[in-house]
Amino acid sequence: MSRQTTQGTSLTVGQVADELGVTVRTLHHYDAIGLLTPSGRTPAGYRLYTAVDLVRLQHVVVYRRLGFSLEEIAELLDADDGDVRTHLQRQRDTVVARLSAMHDLVDAIDRALEKEESGMKLTTQEQKELFGGPFAEHQEEYAAEAEQRWGDTNAWKQSNARTKEYTKGDWEAINGEQDKVNAGFLAALRTGALATSDAATEAAEAHRRHISRWFYDVPLAMHRGLGDMYVSDPRFTATYEEQATGLASYVRDAIHANADRRDAAGGA
Repeated sequence: MSRQTTQGTSLTVGQVADELGVTVRTLHHYDAIGLLTPSGRTPAGYRLYTAVDLVRLQHVVVYRRLGFSLEEIAELLDADDGDVRTHLQRQRDTVVARLSAMHDLVDAIDRALEKEESGMKLTTQEQKELFGGPFAEHQEEYAAEAEQRWGDTNAWKQSNARTKEYTKGDWEAINGEQDKVNAGFLAALRTGALATSDAATEAAEAHRRHISRWFYDVPLAMHRGLGDMYVSDPRFTATYEEQATGLASYVRDAIHANADRRDAAGGA
């Protein structure tokens, strides 16, 4: 970065990748979608990034770390037309707001720890604060609906038998593992990897194994059905779409691609 700003020289894709920790593939993707198109080219046609390009890339990197989608970042950058102060202030405000939310979560966890240490059961409200998510608001409703729909199935019986034995620590482990699974899908989506890519199908397989490990055995055919439900049921769709636009369909497609790949290889 210092070479760019102090000497006025332009940097190649590889040099930018080394200095900012962004992969060459990501830079090519940003160029392809028009988010960050390098201003210069060498006589041989190689991309060259100027100081202005690198400032824009810095904003892209920060916004991505804050969870903005590429579409949202493009709109913000184009609307503010390179106003560095506006972007920095927005980024700071976003971080401060999230810090406040994290402090609230720490308070909720502290209250839960106090209850746990005293042997008292968590209230419904405390469970919502600790575990969060759209489904926490209607946990009993969804549980009743699930029992009505699948109560006679082996999967339901297996899941019910397992979860009855789980402690609060087990549920925290489950939630933590689920976050990692979702992070795998998000990482694949945000780097522009196809749903049929290794990254996406590995995330899908991790998702299948997560359910099998904690709740019930999930054959590939059943996993396909779950993937379809994430798109057909608005509640599941909303859960994924809150994380990234298009994620629900991406997860469904990755699940199907993983099942296709394993069926072709004769795997379970």
